[in-house]
Amino acid sequence: MVHKAGFVNIIGNPNVGKSTLMNALMGEKLSIITSKAQTTRHRILGILNGDNFQVVLSDTPGIIKPAYELQESMMQFVKSAFDDADVLVYMVEVGEKDLKDEAFFKKITTTKIPVLLLLNKIDNTDQEFLDTQIDLWQEKVPNAQIYAISALENFGVEEVLQKLISLLPVSPPFYPKDQLTDKPERFFVNEAIREKILLNYKKEIPYAVEVDTEEFVEDDKIIKIRSVIMVERETQKGIIIGHKGSMLKKVGSQARKDLEQFFGKQIHLELYVKVNKNWRSNQKQLKRFGYNQS
Repeated sequence: MVHKAGFVNIIGNPNVGKSTLMNALMGEKLSIITSKAQTTRHRILGILNGDNFQVVLSDTPGIIKPAYELQESMMQFVKSAFDDADVLVYMVEVGEKDLKDEAFFKKITTTKIPVLLLLNKIDNTDQEFLDTQIDLWQEKVPNAQIYAISALENFGVEEVLQKLISLLPVSPPFYPKDQLTDKPERFFVNEAIREKILLNYKKEIPYAVEVDTEEFVEDDKIIKIRSVIMVERETQKGIIIGHKGSMLKKVGSQARKDLEQFFGKQIHLELYVKVNKNWRSNQKQLKRFGYNQS
């Protein structure tokens, strides 16, 4: 049997549905999803296996103009998507015009890598407007094959997957066939907690937060986890904790439910909050949290 394997890297503006697509293709929640920009901070691999294929999917942060060191590092993850891609998925949503970074957009339109342009969120429009959008993008990215999908409703996703498999080179698998991702368990604990912070707090708070899981102890029935929520200022610490610890309890309870579903085990989760001043602009801290790879 001929076996195909390769890297499919998903790029696009913030909030176009990259993480939703990744999870839909995987049939598993690997990437956190919120309506806030910059929800995805890392490049996350999802390894989709079949008898005769292995699709290594890569979800990347939304393309922005960086304002501080953390965002610079996030954009390095995006730029690296061109380095190893066998297929590039450029994702846009209905009504969108261009990528926020013109130089990056030009890179997409001139690449020799096969490009699939996925026009997402078509459940929010009518056929007439959709047709104009398809024409618009075909003109803008003539090197791309266009698919109209709804990642949230799982519409058109299977067709996209079959196309991706057809474009992959003949190759043995890059990862063991039972491997789901390249990230360790603690990464998904951190992300589950961070997702709940994004959903429960407003303004600057979610962007000033990083989560570090200090303890992950697993036995047959239960996983005991201790995680620290890092903030940049003392005032943010008080907001995260809330009145008599109410907000921290809420975040912990919501994250625990998601983690129990993800790991299929009972979870005991302890959360603490610490001040880590200006970590977003500190190269040493960013490297510690897995952002600066250089």
